[in-house]
Amino acid sequence: MSYQVLRVPAEATYSLRQQVLRPHQTLTQMRLAGDEDADTGFLAAVDADGTVLATASVRREACPWQPGRIDGWRLRGMATAPDRQRQGVGGRVLAATVTHVEEHGGGLLWCNARTPAQTLYERAGLVVYGDEWLDPVIGPHVHMWREVAAAG
Repeated sequence: MSYQVLRVPAEATYSLRQQVLRPHQTLTQMRLAGDEDADTGFLAAVDADGTVLATASVRREACPWQPGRIDGWRLRGMATAPDRQRQGVGGRVLAATVTHVEEHGGGLLWCNARTPAQTLYERAGLVVYGDEWLDPVIGPHVHMWREVAAAG
């Protein structure tokens, strides 16, 4: 199955994010503060029929363990359709978020990663910061980060 990774509107990501990450929430609750910011990027792997196979967003946000840095980028809403996991689709979307950060000046890319997906983030160069912690609704997480150089 062929697909391409594109920048998409936030709303195009809501259904998959709800299905994979937050089935206890409504589609309306998938909307996040900062979705409309000019630098926010929503990336998705989209097949020929327009179906979103994987998605992620990245937005400017200070890293909680490095609050003095003004170049923070938060990766959020990383989701891959269950039937497309472990096929490289999510990795391509994650790479596109790194490219987005590069093209917008680089900086510190960070996220709260679900522990079952930790190796996906590690393959993209992110490393764990601190100890594993438990979100009581959605499970175990680790903080992860990496430096991203500006393009050019």
